[in-house]
Amino acid sequence: MGSLIAVGNKKSIDLEDVPQLHSVDSVVGSLPVFKNKLESYSGATSGVTTFKLVKALFSSVWKEILYTAFLALLYTAASYVGPFLIDAFVQCLNGRGQYKNQGYVLASAFFIGKVVECLSQRHWFFRLQQIGIRMRSVLMAMIYNKGLTISCQSKQGHTSGEIINFMTVDAGRIGDFSWYMHDSWLVIIQVSLALFILYKNLGLAAVAALLATIIVMLLNYPLGRLQKKFQEKLMESKDKRMKATSEILRNMKILKLQAWEMKFLSKIIELRNTETGWLKKFVYTSAIVSFVFWGAPTLVSVSTFGTCMILGIPLESGKILSALATFRILQEPIYNLPDTISMMVQTKVSLDRIASFLRLDDLQSDVIEKIPRGSSDTAVEIGDGNFSWDLSSPNPTLKDINFKVFHGMRVAVCGTVGSGKSSLLSCILGEVPKISGTLKLCGKKAYVAQSPWIQSGKIEENILFGKEMDKERYERILEACSLKKDLEILPFGDQTVIGERGINLSGGQKQRIQIARALYQDADIYLFDDPFSAVDAHTGSHLFKVSNSPSKFPLAWCRP
Repeated sequence: MGSLIAVGNKKSIDLEDVPQLHSVDSVVGSLPVFKNKLESYSGATSGVTTFKLVKALFSSVWKEILYTAFLALLYTAASYVGPFLIDAFVQCLNGRGQYKNQGYVLASAFFIGKVVECLSQRHWFFRLQQIGIRMRSVLMAMIYNKGLTISCQSKQGHTSGEIINFMTVDAGRIGDFSWYMHDSWLVIIQVSLALFILYKNLGLAAVAALLATIIVMLLNYPLGRLQKKFQEKLMESKDKRMKATSEILRNMKILKLQAWEMKFLSKIIELRNTETGWLKKFVYTSAIVSFVFWGAPTLVSVSTFGTCMILGIPLESGKILSALATFRILQEPIYNLPDTISMMVQTKVSLDRIASFLRLDDLQSDVIEKIPRGSSDTAVEIGDGNFSWDLSSPNPTLKDINFKVFHGMRVAVCGTVGSGKSSLLSCILGEVPKISGTLKLCGKKAYVAQSPWIQSGKIEENILFGKEMDKERYERILEACSLKKDLEILPFGDQTVIGERGINLSGGQKQRIQIARALYQDADIYLFDDPFSAVDAHTGSHLFKVSNSPSKFPLAWCRP
């Protein structure tokens, strides 16, 4: 940071001035390590369980976890130096020192202990934050990659809203758990040290403190089970509400046309009320837990000093101050214990949800037999192909498919609604599970969906889609897709920023941008699913003429 601040004093800081992340702190460096660990434990992503997921997470950062455990232990030991030496310090002030210069030694011990406590705590917290960010990052990357490879059948049970919840809520909660990962065993050491100091100063009265502490801790079990139950129900209701809300927003035009707004609003309100009910139960349980543990230090203090009075143990000023300081330090682990239990419960739920998502089936990797580009005149060949969206169904979606398409051919697949035209294209893309037969592809393929897919960004970025700019080819594609007039109307031309899902474009403009993006990829096989559905007759005629005019635009089209 020092060098960055020095640069900032001389000029405005640019992105190039910011130092790069260390490889272990970036997803690029940490994801392969985590993925290798997970695959070595589960054999494949489909075999992921909660235990294997936790094991892979901890194995990928085990060195950092051990280091933070050492810092936590050092911090705990240093924090009890003060309460342990208070009694001796008070006796020294009262003139009952055991040796000369004992006061200086005790003062130095207090100072050194506090310095070690502060430094170890700061480094401990910093390292915990690093661990949390790494775990959250790799989980988000795994969920994102899984969302790209998940099979269509598995995708039907998970909406985009649920997947976003996995990445933001569940992965974030697991990352936050790093702050609590050592508290479960650290509280035992803290309580043991506190009881040792209390027994040294108050004798058998420390037993009362132990019993009070055990009673408080035993209350965690039923409260923790209730919290887990309510948390699971809360997340289920949240997913249902998010799923329903996403579907309603996607189909808002139909709802408006049919005047179904109030009907579906009542459904959303009903789901929201259900979620609120579980949220109230969870919050009330958390409030009870907080109340119990806020009163725990007072209960321990009253029990200890009351036992001293009953047993006739003398309460000297030094012993009382030492006990009060011990209770104050003991208050932190006892107070944090309900939060730790609550976080452990929530993290367990999130781990189960992510593990179940990572166990979903991926697209079959052996559906397509890829032939090296330029090694065959055949572009697409299917022999005795049987494909089905639902492998459990006895009737395949497409049965006994046999056809061959050569490079340069233009093939139109015609049929009635629901006859399987789009499914055939999905088969060629490898998205429909193959039951039997062969599917061979030679060359690079590009696909234009029936419903236009537009990403947020500039029109130029949507067309280039990561490829380098070839100005001549780019202009030819704009002309071929009848986009030049549209760009002239727009205030910033192809630099115009498109809103979410192309909200500020018409259906025809989105479709033509999608076609232009496919053409710019310079593929060998073009798959168009009803490309003229969203364009007017004149524009559709122009696109059709261009596609059948190799002299104007020498590209092969494959249209259903």
